[in-house]
Amino acid sequence: MLKSIRILLSIAASLDLEIWQMDVKIAFLNGSLDESIYMMQPEGFIEKGQMEKVCKLQKSIYGLKQASRSWNIRFDQAVKGFGFILNPDEPCVYKRIKGDKLVFLILYVDDILLIGNDVDVLTSVKE
Repeated sequence: MLKSIRILLSIAASLDLEIWQMDVKIAFLNGSLDESIYMMQPEGFIEKGQMEKVCKLQKSIYGLKQASRSWNIRFDQAVKGFGFILNPDEPCVYKRIKGDKLVFLILYVDDILLIGNDVDVLTSVKE
């Protein structure tokens, strides 16, 4: 992964491409769950006489083992929906080429690097 980032940054520098960095806020809370997961009731939410009840999660939460994987699956589907192609050798690097407009997208956990040759295209990807 680090090698790919270095190579793409080197290409960006040599071709004078734009490099933008983004952080996805609350990324792990955006994943969907494919299985039923239950947890104990959080403190302050337990009603008297209801201590044996549990909560069924409807979305990922921080600390859940499946949270990062479910976030990555959702991100992958969304990015491919915008026309990006996943690099088969580097599963967190995507590219999109439309005419002479080029964009590379690199995902590392919940941080994103955008590299491209057109500010308007990068702006639309960022939104």
